[in-house]
Amino acid sequence: MISSHVSSFVGLPVVPFTPGMSLPDDPSAVAWRLEVEEHDAEPEEFAGLVRALREQVPPDAVRALVIGEWGEAYERPLPVETLVEAAGEWTGLRALFLADLTWEQCEISWLTHGDITGLLAAYPSLGVLWVRGAQGLRLEPVRHAELRELRFESGGLPAGVVRAVGACELPALHRLDLWLGRRDYGGDAGAEDLAGVLSGAGLPALRHLGLCNAEIADAVAAAVATAPVVPRLETLDLSMGTLTDEGAKALLAGQPLTQLTRLDLEHHFLSEEMAAAVAAALPGVRVDLSDPQVAEDFDGTLHRYTAVGE
Repeated sequence: MISSHVSSFVGLPVVPFTPGMSLPDDPSAVAWRLEVEEHDAEPEEFAGLVRALREQVPPDAVRALVIGEWGEAYERPLPVETLVEAAGEWTGLRALFLADLTWEQCEISWLTHGDITGLLAAYPSLGVLWVRGAQGLRLEPVRHAELRELRFESGGLPAGVVRAVGACELPALHRLDLWLGRRDYGGDAGAEDLAGVLSGAGLPALRHLGLCNAEIADAVAAAVATAPVVPRLETLDLSMGTLTDEGAKALLAGQPLTQLTRLDLEHHFLSEEMAAAVAAALPGVRVDLSDPQVAEDFDGTLHRYTAVGE
């Protein structure tokens, strides 16, 4: 559950933009938030807000954008074409967060997107891209020389998006976070769909990998155990998922993880004995084993849930 908007983004305070407002002394020292007030606003209202920002804020001062509600986010894709149209002016844009909505505005698994590939093509200097929500989300493999951080937050990330990320050439990417989610919310990726990411072929600079919120956490852990990308990582995040003793055993039986500075397993289903074994096996690594979970028994069947679903 995401209950509040970000107050800062890429180290900059988030300032909501409203037409006619007094600008801060240094308009390039903030992350501008674009959001229409009504959840059922017509598309032209969001387009008008973008147009006003283009007219009232010097284009070279638009360094970071946080996109909030654009109108009926639960069924209408975020209009990325409106942002693409501004690319010729916003040449200094370095960071973009799509769909910073709380659960009260729209549950994460109902946030609707379309094809976001055009944004990466339009903004070759973009360094950070965060995307929340994945209903209808599409991405084609691209080469982007400057992107350093890519983050997908979802209750269910489509397999096609996972494969596309793995097929991208992102030579500067330092941090990648994928919230894989659950099949009943669109997270239909299997461990085999992570092959491109785990090979690290297109991600030579990667130092942080997050494969989070995964219903298939045990299979992910087993794949990570032999993944070529792992030796170059400094931090590995397998939190928020359904990791059990089976997955932890596979992880420990694989390649060494002692080069890591941090292993995040928060929100897990490990036994106390296995949790202790993981910590003991990695004495020089900060291992987060907080928020242990217990499987729920329904009619004799154990159910384990990711931290974020609907």
